[in-house]
Amino acid sequence: MATARVFKSGNSQAVRIPREFMLDVNEVEIFRRGDELVLRQPRRTLQAAFDLLASMPVDFMQDGRNDSVPQEREAWI
Repeated sequence: MATARVFKSGNSQAVRIPREFMLDVNEVEIFRRGDELVLRQPRRTLQAAFDLLASMPVDFMQDGRNDSVPQEREAWI
């Protein structure tokens, strides 16, 4: 089993991760699972999109898009 060095970095605690566990991301999720401390890549979900939609005002686009009429074009098949 590999080990890692724990040290103080400013007001935080840091862990030097061995090369064999090198991550290719700038940010990780961290949580406890029993007596384990787990680091993992953030999961890609649509939660941020749903939160953004939920924050839209109730009257957003209440009057529609107000688009112009579509152009007449010749078919080119």
